[in-house]
Amino acid sequence: MLRLVGAVAPPATERVPLLESAGRALAEDAPADRDYPPFNRSMRDGFAVRASDLPGTFRLIGEVRAGDVFRESVGSGETVEIMTGAPVPDGANTVVMLEHVVRNDDGTISMGDPLPSRTNVSEAGCEARQGDVPLKKGTRLDYTSIAWLVSTGHPTVEVFRKPRVAILATGDEIVALEDKPAVHQIRNSNAFSLAVQVARAGGDPVLLPVAPDDLAATVKLIEQGLAADLLILSGGVSAGKYDVVEPAFAQLGAEFFFDRVLIQPGAPTVFGKARGKFFFGLPGNPASTMVTFELFARAAIDLLSGASHAPLPLTLGRLTRPLRHKGSLTRFLPAFVNCTEVTPVDSKGSGDVASLTRANAYLVVDAEKLEYAAGELIPVLLK
Repeated sequence: MLRLVGAVAPPATERVPLLESAGRALAEDAPADRDYPPFNRSMRDGFAVRASDLPGTFRLIGEVRAGDVFRESVGSGETVEIMTGAPVPDGANTVVMLEHVVRNDDGTISMGDPLPSRTNVSEAGCEARQGDVPLKKGTRLDYTSIAWLVSTGHPTVEVFRKPRVAILATGDEIVALEDKPAVHQIRNSNAFSLAVQVARAGGDPVLLPVAPDDLAATVKLIEQGLAADLLILSGGVSAGKYDVVEPAFAQLGAEFFFDRVLIQPGAPTVFGKARGKFFFGLPGNPASTMVTFELFARAAIDLLSGASHAPLPLTLGRLTRPLRHKGSLTRFLPAFVNCTEVTPVDSKGSGDVASLTRANAYLVVDAEKLEYAAGELIPVLLK
């Protein structure tokens, strides 16, 4: 896990309309404004009674539905028909489910089984007490968070500002989306895929022009990128003759925390700091760029956006067919997950974007385990 907390200033905050806060990190606690539920709530359609009267035959004295209140008290030998979500009337403490009663011809209700008190009843405050804080500062807001904020009366909410993340693709072989590439060129897909990954991680992507394989031009564009909160580069970080990213950073006096990781694809990944800003140098092959972003850069964006934690979406899947690999490095291979089953996606390498579109996850293949059998569990990184 990247340790950026304390290394950068806390992000600024802003108050936004509730629906605009989805995906943002909460900048304030959201406590319960009252007990939840605020009353003893029926969990089932049925009949409210005193548990001490069961079993027995009861006189029906009324009904209560969700959004209504039964004004009288339920006495011994009495019952009230009640709907799911309705307040349990005073005097009653148990709800007998509709399918467990008999309606008699004389209008009485027979219930034949004893039940403990509070059966099928959610007691007032059992979910949260007034002042409890189930939704804390630093939580990234999802649909469940929005439901809580609505329940507790928040038309607006204080969130942390999105970090600006500059994206810089490098290489003479890269051309703009609008250009027709020559046979030896490719369109700038990495910058756009990174922009989507950045936005999904809670950042505000800023696309820079492509940096050619020229030291002076690359230094100038890196300086532009360092004006953002985080800089992510794609390509130019290998040890090739024309890979100029690391020399460019060295010229800017950068501090390198690591310049290689023991994974494939993505081994020549760089992480460092220059002029007070963090940066990542990701390998240029599309799969390498995508995988290393998810493993390293996404966590940095989470933390820079005020999130209190940056979970990695790992799970286990059961292989639908055998798998073999060469070992030596932990490998991330495209795969398709369906429920608990995972199927490797055939790929021609880390530049095969077509295969990545058929995948919704990556197999995490152990460097020390060369073979997996069909039906064996294997770690999976979800896309």
